[in-house]
Amino acid sequence: MNNKNTNDNTSEKLMDKKIISTPDAPAAIGPYNQAVMTGNTLYCSGQIAIDPKTGELVLDDIDKETNQVMRNIGNVLKAAGMDFENVVKATIFMKDMDDYGRINEVYARYFQASPPAREAVAVKTLPKNVNVEISVIAYRHPAE
Repeated sequence: MNNKNTNDNTSEKLMDKKIISTPDAPAAIGPYNQAVMTGNTLYCSGQIAIDPKTGELVLDDIDKETNQVMRNIGNVLKAAGMDFENVVKATIFMKDMDDYGRINEVYARYFQASPPAREAVAVKTLPKNVNVEISVIAYRHPAE
């Protein structure tokens, strides 16, 4: 039995971490990144409906707002060389559960085949007082 201290090679065991950023999605508005790639897994920060071209929030209605959120996610995925087919997990935060049906309808258009695992929860308040925020985790098979 080897009793070697497992912390001896700590630097060798740290995962490579690559920051993913694109001007085609809103810039981070706090101490975080749009996404972080480690190995073959991409962790995307929650996206809200900021139009990256204008910097303005899209809050006309929940359908337009959700579409902008999904476009922002799509652009972050693209910057990492992925698309919605790579998404394995999603989290939807919404201000009002009464919007669930409409958010779900828009969301479903982006996952035509084999949608990811997901949860959808109502929360009291979201950044910039938006109605919906969505984050995803995506995976790229090593052969891709």
